[in-house]
Amino acid sequence: MRHQSLSGDPLPSHANRYRSAAVIGAGSWGTALAATLARAGVRTQLWGRDRAVIDQINRTRQSPDFLPDVDLPEGLFGVHALADALAGVDVALIVVPSRSVRSVARAVAEHAAPGMPVAVCAKGIEAETGLLMTQVAEEELGRRPVGCVSGPTFAVETALGHPTAATVAFPFTYADRLNPAESPAVRLALSLSTESFRAYVSDDLVGVEIGGALKNVIAIACGMMTGAGFAENTRAALITRGLDEMKRLAEALGGRRETVTGLSGVGDLTLTCSSPTSRNMALGLQLGRGVARAACFDGAPVVVEGEVNATSVTDLARKLGVDLPICETVRSILHEGRPLGEAFAALWARPIEAEPRAMDLSFSHPATDKDIATLAERIA
Repeated sequence: MRHQSLSGDPLPSHANRYRSAAVIGAGSWGTALAATLARAGVRTQLWGRDRAVIDQINRTRQSPDFLPDVDLPEGLFGVHALADALAGVDVALIVVPSRSVRSVARAVAEHAAPGMPVAVCAKGIEAETGLLMTQVAEEELGRRPVGCVSGPTFAVETALGHPTAATVAFPFTYADRLNPAESPAVRLALSLSTESFRAYVSDDLVGVEIGGALKNVIAIACGMMTGAGFAENTRAALITRGLDEMKRLAEALGGRRETVTGLSGVGDLTLTCSSPTSRNMALGLQLGRGVARAACFDGAPVVVEGEVNATSVTDLARKLGVDLPICETVRSILHEGRPLGEAFAALWARPIEAEPRAMDLSFSHPATDKDIATLAERIA
């Protein structure tokens, strides 16, 4: 099998794989990525905070708390000390919740070799700064190349070897353009690629990361409306207009609209908005059915990235003057106490617009206050 370089010249499929990798974060997605690397022949050291989880991986080749009934491959080694996980490896992947990326990147910087590429596999926008996850990591990691891995990937399916595709994005330097085979993006994409995992390469970090950050918020909206009793028409409308919100924010930050129509954008959006396997969709479903937030997930303290990012995404959009009506609706329900029915009825009664932005049209919606109140009651 041969790969094509950016110039069209064929590249050997295995020659440029990394030989070793550290995966920082032994949750479900971190363990799935570690398993994928190991199956591709990359010696992989997996670090996690919970010593019991690491010990069990080494002893039984399983992680029942995070990936039940998945056999983990040889070549994956659980490691207790972060310094040991990073010692001598060629590349590192940070796979922790978005709120932990800064502190973990700071710790990685203490032990990672100078110049080691680091891929961030968390999705979101830092609330305090408005920075994307790779930008947060860059502030802590110094001059090391920083990229990301993102796409429509449920951890269990990836770990079980279901055909899966994702995007690996890193900045491309002048040297990378001349010799793409040696770029971090291409090398990591080859290192992750197996008979079932297919990696694509991008140089548009902004476009890739904006897709990952907004899709979680849109998925909560889809869950809310599904939980309230609506079906396919409603979810299709939210997905499609949510995609437009992704494009607008990505473009405002210098990303490419084309990127958002790829795996990390529309692909991840479609997956997350279509299955209760997603914690974001699951949260929305429960709220749409009238379950109080404190009682969702049977009262367990489940981290839902879209819940956190509903605020950070809209804060950033407001600063840039970008209108994100669906994300704003989710924020108003989750963080401002607005009733779900009232919020979504108002969203549907927004001014009529043209889909081609070039038409630049807007007309007041003809629905009356009574019409809006009736829809709000149906949703509630």
